[in-house]
Amino acid sequence: MILCCGEALIDMIPTPTTSGPDGFVPHPGGAVFNTAVALGRLGVEAGLLTGLSTDMFGAQLTRALADSHVDATHVIRSDRPTTLAFVQLTNGQARYAFFDENSAGRMLTPADLPALPDSISALYFGGISLACEPGADAYAALLACEGDTRAVMIDPNIRPGFIQDEPTYRARLKAMIAASDIVKLSDEDLDWLIPGPEPVMQKAAGLSGQGASLVIVTRGSAGATGLLADGTQVTVPAQKAQVVDTVGAGDTFNAGVLAKLSELGRLSKEALRDLTSDEVEAALSHGAKVAAITVSRAGANPPWAHELAEG
Repeated sequence: MILCCGEALIDMIPTPTTSGPDGFVPHPGGAVFNTAVALGRLGVEAGLLTGLSTDMFGAQLTRALADSHVDATHVIRSDRPTTLAFVQLTNGQARYAFFDENSAGRMLTPADLPALPDSISALYFGGISLACEPGADAYAALLACEGDTRAVMIDPNIRPGFIQDEPTYRARLKAMIAASDIVKLSDEDLDWLIPGPEPVMQKAAGLSGQGASLVIVTRGSAGATGLLADGTQVTVPAQKAQVVDTVGAGDTFNAGVLAKLSELGRLSKEALRDLTSDEVEAALSHGAKVAAITVSRAGANPPWAHELAEG
């Protein structure tokens, strides 16, 4: 099982009303939640470890996990509120206003975390859950405790406006990246993480030197590049799509990559160290295909496996 560890929240998506201004409709979301749901829909055995509320939005998120065949055994429930993310769309690009204080997800502590069974073979971390304490410290502790024998992927999905203590965040993220086998960042993430005029792939090589078997850099419509530890680069184009919005695009790309690596039998620490360029190309292309379907419809609505086959 791939266990996705991080936030689940409600995206409040602007939607036309019959009269007056747009309203906001609640959609299940959150970067890590989206990746878990996308994996489940692609037929991969996946679970979610997060803090979920017992409120009405928490119930909506729970139903969405079940509907997409995502295991919720490791969900930690409380009566704290659900995180809400109000979305503003401009030419299909999403901006967010988060309401996260004292939320069920944010207030996780290391003491809340369960021991993980051997059936969990891979861990996925990312999103705003890595920026906000105390939950961020809980996920860092989980990786430190449980990541030595499992394949680990991280996508920090950096949101500078969410970071209250930049030195602490940078130190935490550096340690988590060093413990990860797959590191995925957008070009904007990489420029924030490693400031300076150096080319993007030169910066990516610096991360590769910290121990990752595969560093993936995404460039939106310009596609994605995978960098292997030996310096080999593999680039795939973005797939053409009629973009409705970009909510969840990167999250479902990650699910596509993980799903293909799992299908190829390469989702272990040992196997990832021996990845070939053809396998990287297959994984990135699959991620691009999954993401293209997601951006073609409103909200984070990842495709099912049969939709890929039909395409």
